[in-house]
Amino acid sequence: MSAPTPAGPDPEGRGLQPSAFGRPSPALLERADRRYAHFLAAQAPAADHDQDHDPAGAR
Repeated sequence: MSAPTPAGPDPEGRGLQPSAFGRPSPALLERADRRYAHFLAAQAPAADHDQDHDPAGAR
């Protein structure tokens, strides 16, 4: 025999983690987006398009 299903959400009592536990905050996501955009900008190759035409051939 099983216990009846409660009609509402579980109450947050002592020792229980809030339902948003483990989810990043919007501020944290925004900071991560800014840092990733900064990382991509720093990793962008130079405007030298001749890098594919290396006269020494493939190395």
